[in-house]
Amino acid sequence: MFPDLFSIGPFTLHTYGLFVAAGFLSGLVAAVKIGKSEGISPQQTMDMGFFMIAAAIVGSRLLYVLMNLSYYLERPLDMVKMWEGGLVFSGGIVCVILIVLWYTRRHGLGFWKTADIWAPGMALGQAIGRIGCFMAGCCYGKPTGSDWGVVFTDPRSLAPLNVPLHPTQLYSSALNFIIFFILILLHRKKGFEGQVFLWLLVLHSTARLFVERFRGDDRGMIFQNGMTVTQLVTLVILVGAIVALFIFKRRHTRS
Repeated sequence: MFPDLFSIGPFTLHTYGLFVAAGFLSGLVAAVKIGKSEGISPQQTMDMGFFMIAAAIVGSRLLYVLMNLSYYLERPLDMVKMWEGGLVFSGGIVCVILIVLWYTRRHGLGFWKTADIWAPGMALGQAIGRIGCFMAGCCYGKPTGSDWGVVFTDPRSLAPLNVPLHPTQLYSSALNFIIFFILILLHRKKGFEGQVFLWLLVLHSTARLFVERFRGDDRGMIFQNGMTVTQLVTLVILVGAIVALFIFKRRHTRS
């Protein structure tokens, strides 16, 4: 695809970084708009967004590094080369949850209400960011003989070259756009605080488990049964979110 848009001297604008930045910005705009409807000032939402973006980057990169620990132990300086690809959403969302817990307690905001405000934006940011993955060739799929297989030919691409591959990045992007619109509709009709965010976890985890079946890059197998680290983390998040939804729904019905 197009790993690099252009270069001026030593400066290179990487397509991956551009789309990840656009995803964060779009998610922030969506959260500001939803936050205003919930009585939270745009400034406070943007302040919170600064911490969340930092947490998302650190958490996403940290889990990716842990999944490929042997590689990065030999090349420790590569840990910070995020422009070459390598972010795992599950790791980012765990760190974001911790940051939101800290921020809401410090500023006297409701955690679940705040999480609901950010949920659609998180899906939107992921949808746009995955297009950057596609451009860079990271998070590539398994070889396929299907008509929609994508062939990477740019030698700077992170995907195997000249082989038709499942466009797993686009699968993920399309699913996250769908999740974004579902969450927007759900936010208008939600019955209790936390419902939108928990549905984000359920929908994203389900989509992730589906896409993981077609991933062709090294996923860090565990338990010698073909399950990857990402699948295990995603499965834990999915089960936890479903249980929480039942508990919250039951409490809401009683009240």
